[in-house]
Amino acid sequence: MSPFETTVAVRYRDLDPMGHVNNAVYASYLETARNDFFREAVGVELSEADAVLASLSLEFHAPLAGTDPVTVLVWTPETGETSCTFAYEVRRDGRTVAEGETVLVTVGADGEPAALPDRLRTAAADYADPPES
Repeated sequence: MSPFETTVAVRYRDLDPMGHVNNAVYASYLETARNDFFREAVGVELSEADAVLASLSLEFHAPLAGTDPVTVLVWTPETGETSCTFAYEVRRDGRTVAEGETVLVTVGADGEPAALPDRLRTAAADYADPPES
């Protein structure tokens, strides 16, 4: 299956004085895409998923100027017993401007890692494939 795809609004407040999206804002774009993935693909709000972010990495390829929306592709290249890796491409006009990766760990009531819920594991399997080059 193709990666999950969502559109994220770029707000004026996301821009630095030069009119480029500030580097720290990209993490928010990934979070928005992850929220959309959980809502639409998993069937639950991320806030109800009992999961925490364990790691985040970003790689920038080109500046992103102006407030036109971006497309974020999301896929899940790796799932473990208690964690799921999310990979991202942030695109505008078909051009990749940034790539990212996060690892989400599900936790139990005691705050310790817990088994991934079946619905997350199923959605992750459905969206495991990266975009075609």
